[in-house]
Amino acid sequence: MQGIDVALAQLSHRRANLPQIARLDQLRTERAEVDARRVQAQTRVSDLTADQEQADKEVANVRARRDRDQQRLDSGQVTNPKDLQSLQHELVALDRRIGSLEDAELEVMEELETAQAELDAATGDVAELDARITEETTELDKAASAIDADLAERRTERDATAQRVSDPLITLYDKVRAQHGGVGAAALRHKRCEGCRLEINGADLREIAATPDDEVLRCPECNRILIRTEDSDL
Repeated sequence: MQGIDVALAQLSHRRANLPQIARLDQLRTERAEVDARRVQAQTRVSDLTADQEQADKEVANVRARRDRDQQRLDSGQVTNPKDLQSLQHELVALDRRIGSLEDAELEVMEELETAQAELDAATGDVAELDARITEETTELDKAASAIDADLAERRTERDATAQRVSDPLITLYDKVRAQHGGVGAAALRHKRCEGCRLEINGADLREIAATPDDEVLRCPECNRILIRTEDSDL
């Protein structure tokens, strides 16, 4: 039974430390970082899109005003020299304003193009990481399922073995196992307990040798259940 429990512990440890788990953790960390970058880029694109729309409206409004003034000038409706001069000055100022707004609009468009490229790159990276996470998850499920099958087989084997052992001995074994890192029983080989790895002194060995075969032995050093073997050297 101890051998089965060791195998169960090893399988459980393997399942908890499958390489796919570490790779998935790393991929998810990377994805969180890339997605944060994507969100920032998306926010930047949204802000710049709003700025561009506002710039378009401002340019359109100033152009419309300039066109109205130009029509007034071309129509000959303004005959007063002072008003005519004021209108011409305003047209010049509006042309400068349009040029300034168009320059600012161009800068926004360039920034928007850069931000959109960053967003596209981050979105692509997220999609790539999602695909890798899906692939790694599939591999993890396959590896975990194989170990789960082994665990189920070992547990069935343990249950069958436990039925051949008395309840008091099972209770003792489980108690000792809990106290000693999962090892409740150890073989006695060449006068040494394989649980604590200590050699048993001569007096204790003689006492063990004189103990009936059906009596439960305890290691005098670590108190684990001691199993006699052909190599005990008693």
